[in-house]
Amino acid sequence: MPAQPDAPAPQLFTWEFAADPYPAYAWLREHAPVHRTTLPSGVEAWLVTRYADARQALADGRLSKNPAHHSEQAHRTGRVGIPGERQADLMTHLLNIDPPDHTRLRRLVSKAFTPRRVAEFEPRVQQLTDRLIDGFAQRGSADLIHEFAFPLPIYAICDLLGVPAEDQDDFRDWAGMMLRHTKPGQGGGQRGGVGRAVKQIRAYLLELIHRKRADLGDDLISGLIRASDHGEHLTENEAAAMAFILLFAGFETTVNLIGNGTYALLRNPEQRRLLQESVARGESGLLETGIEELLRYDGPVELATWRFATKPLSIGGVDIPVGDPVLVVLAAADRDPARFADENTLDLARADNPHLGFGHGIHYCIGAPLARLEGRAALATLLSRLPDLRLAEKPEELRWRGGLIMRGLRELPVEFTPEIRSPHAPF
Repeated sequence: MPAQPDAPAPQLFTWEFAADPYPAYAWLREHAPVHRTTLPSGVEAWLVTRYADARQALADGRLSKNPAHHSEQAHRTGRVGIPGERQADLMTHLLNIDPPDHTRLRRLVSKAFTPRRVAEFEPRVQQLTDRLIDGFAQRGSADLIHEFAFPLPIYAICDLLGVPAEDQDDFRDWAGMMLRHTKPGQGGGQRGGVGRAVKQIRAYLLELIHRKRADLGDDLISGLIRASDHGEHLTENEAAAMAFILLFAGFETTVNLIGNGTYALLRNPEQRRLLQESVARGESGLLETGIEELLRYDGPVELATWRFATKPLSIGGVDIPVGDPVLVVLAAADRDPARFADENTLDLARADNPHLGFGHGIHYCIGAPLARLEGRAALATLLSRLPDLRLAEKPEELRWRGGLIMRGLRELPVEFTPEIRSPHAPF
C-alpha cells in the first residue's frame, strides 16, 4: 500500500511544476502512484508513476491507443491526441491504432524505416550538425534551441522523407507553429495555429506522395509507397499519416533530447568533463551510455501518449474503469528508486539502465535509432567544437514549454569562446 501522505498533494501542471516536476512525481510515486487528476484541458485521467506499473501499462493490451474508446468530442476539440489531426484526416498512424491494424502498419513501415537506412544517414546528420554550428560558432553566443536543437531534426527528417531542399523551410515554419516555437514576430503561437499547420502539412504530404508515385527515389516516402506485405500496401492517407507522425514525433523528441541533454551536461560539469574527454579520445562507449542516461534523467517525453481502458483493469492495485484515459508518466518511472540506484544523479556510465524514454512494448518508438543518432552527433560535436560552452542565463530564468506529453526548454542561451574560423562551407 502507498505510504500515508504527511504533506498535501503537490500542484501539477503549473509553470513551477514544468520547471522541475521531479519532486512532485516523487511524492506521487510514494503516496499516490496511480493518481486520478484533472488535466489542464479539463479531461480527467489516471497518472501512472512507478516503474513496474508503467511497464505493465505500456504493454497492456486492454489499454487502447485509439481515441474512439474515449470521448469523440474531447478528441475533436483537441483535448486528447494531437490537435488538428482528426480534422486533417491524419488519424491512421502508429500512435492511434491497435492490433491488428497496428501490426500491419508497423510491419509495412518497418520495411521502409530500416536500421540500415538510419545508419547510412549518419554522414548527412553529421554534415547538418556542423553546418548549423557554423552559423553561430564565430559569434560566441547562441540560443541552442532555436539555432541548433530545433532545426537539426527538422532538416534531417525532411531529408530522410525526401522533402526537396527548396520546401524544407516551409516544414520548419509549420513545425514551429506546431510547437508554438517561432521567430519573434511570426505569431505562430496564435490560437488555431497548430491545426492550420497540421492541415498544411497534410496537403503538402499528399501532393508529395502523388509526385513520388510517378518517380520513386531512395527516400523514406518512396520506401513507404513501395512497402507491401502479402499484397497489402499503405493507402495514400496511411502513407501521409505515417510521414506526418514520423515528422511530428521524430523532430520534437529530438529537439528535447538535444536541449535537455545539453542543459543537463551544463548543470553537471564533472559528467560533462568526462564525456568531453572521452569524445576527444575518439571513444564511443561513454557517449552511447550517456545518451541513454540523458533519456532517463530528463528525457524528451514526459508522459507517454494517450491510452484508454477498453476493459476494467487494475494498475498498482487501483481499479481503472472502462473508457478512462491513462497516462504513463515516463519521467516519474525513470526516476523510481525501486528500479534505479541514485535515481536523481546523472551518471553517464550507468550500465543497468532499462529506461522507458522511448516507451515499451508494441508501441516502442520506431524512430528511436534516428533520435539516438542525432543526439550523439549533436552532443559530441558541440562538446568538441565549443569546449567551454556555458549557460548565458541562470537556470531559474530559463522557461520550459507548457504541454502535456513532451518536456523541453523554450530557449537555451549559451556563451563560448568564438571559433576563429568556420571550417565548413555554408548550406
